Amino acid sequence: MEADKKQELLARIDQAIKNIRPYLEADGGDVKLLDIDDDYVVQVELLGACEACPMSPMTMKAGIEEAVKRVAPEVKAINAVNVASIS
Repeated sequence: MEADKKQELLARIDQAIKNIRPYLEADGGDVKLLDIDDDYVVQVELLGACEACPMSPMTMKAGIEEAVKRVAPEVKAINAVNVASIS
């Protein structure tokens, strides 16, 4: 992926995360955007209460992934580096 395209894509993803951040923070959590790879898989880190919350997989699918794919439909998946993989 070209550096310019990657930066533009990361900016869109970051904005989507900023839009849902207040909802995560209301429950004592947060999410940090780490990177996107050439296969369009976004790497994030769940922070605060989100790290150990049993609802984190649902938050990833219904919240974070939904918000990101709305602004960046080319994204194939979201992977939280510190949460067990979900399908």
